[in-house]
Amino acid sequence: MKKQERKTFVLDTNVLLHDLDAVTHFGKNNVVIPLAVLEELDTMKRYRDEMAKNARAVLRYFDTLNGLGKGDLHEGVELKNGTVIRIQLEIKTDYSPNFALSVNSVHYKILMAAYFLLERGEDVVLVSKDLTTRVKGKAIGLETHDYENKKFSYDNIYRGIRKIVRPKAEIDLFYKDGRLPVSDIDLSPNEYCVMTSPEQSSAVGKYDSMSKSFISLLHLPSSLWGINPLNVEQRCSLDMLLRDDLKLITLVGPAGTGKTLLALAAGLRKVFDENLYNRILVSRPIVPLGRDIGYLPGFKEEKLIHWMQPIYDNLEFLCDSSQREPSEMLKYVTNSNKLEMEAVTYIRGRSLPKMFMIIDEAQNLTPHEVKTIISRAGSETKVVLTGDPTQIDNPYLDKDSNGLTYVVGSFKEHKIYGHIFMEKTERSELAALAAEVM
Repeated sequence: MKKQERKTFVLDTNVLLHDLDAVTHFGKNNVVIPLAVLEELDTMKRYRDEMAKNARAVLRYFDTLNGLGKGDLHEGVELKNGTVIRIQLEIKTDYSPNFALSVNSVHYKILMAAYFLLERGEDVVLVSKDLTTRVKGKAIGLETHDYENKKFSYDNIYRGIRKIVRPKAEIDLFYKDGRLPVSDIDLSPNEYCVMTSPEQSSAVGKYDSMSKSFISLLHLPSSLWGINPLNVEQRCSLDMLLRDDLKLITLVGPAGTGKTLLALAAGLRKVFDENLYNRILVSRPIVPLGRDIGYLPGFKEEKLIHWMQPIYDNLEFLCDSSQREPSEMLKYVTNSNKLEMEAVTYIRGRSLPKMFMIIDEAQNLTPHEVKTIISRAGSETKVVLTGDPTQIDNPYLDKDSNGLTYVVGSFKEHKIYGHIFMEKTERSELAALAAEVM
């Protein structure tokens, strides 16, 4: 039997930034890092954003490889799993002058490093999260692929809620006992079900994996900071948000479905009314269309106002909707030291005990960044991630590879996790129509 030859995977910079452990996921093959990638990482490391932190982490990892005693990075360092990593200095320099990339661009140098290895007879695969780079690589004869690790299909994403048909007698029993044993359906822990019968009876329950039963939802307060759920999805979402046994929640759906508003209302309830948590920490990733937060005038708090304005809008709405004096209530909340706004960039390194954390627009985070945030959760902390994976501003993420989708795919079988995919827009008739037809 012919021995299988090793493939050579040439990695683009964006792959390493997306997954700091990417080099370990290619089995018993060669992983090549063009020198241009290291130079780009070296340029990025000087900044203070999340990408810069990732760049520094990757560079530190390569530095440790030099000390393993199994060769150097120029000749190749073999990992425990059989992967051999090396830095590629040479590139092809005599390619057609009509090539549609500047010879001084990083992408050109990465492509030409891969092409140099192809000409040398290696079985080369260029791995990049940049579509343009993959297209150009394929045009010059390279095999190209997106980085597929840490990816779940958004189109087949776990919904967290489903409709099922049950006999009327079972629904009546559920209303009587607040519980209904079920063994004929494969359900995930904390999955919600809308039960209906041919006789038009209906009920909503959540699946308890310990007792293998549907159980009733929590009794909501008469008014949760002035708001009440407007549909079944919102009712189930509030049940999750108010449950103390669930430590990680994801709310996914288009704009106007109430994700952030419900999360903030539940946080206010738990912090200000029940004193279960010390503070609410609200954060959003800084993914600007132009320059980032560091170039805005003023102190950090003044800069954050621009990025956190949607949070302030929701907070103002909740205070206006409550039965207390709106202006006084808003002033009390903002001056209480129980509500903290922070950019995601500054969460790393902190320990966050007994907090109600809300990470808004989480679809703009990589799986690694989401892992960093969740791992900051200290004792008795609850983490809520909200976002819409179809609205991504990060150029190297898509609806399948973003951190929010990855969390849903990774945690759905765990008992401390809850999720709802929210589809019905309640913001306004116009917003609902826009979400449907545009």
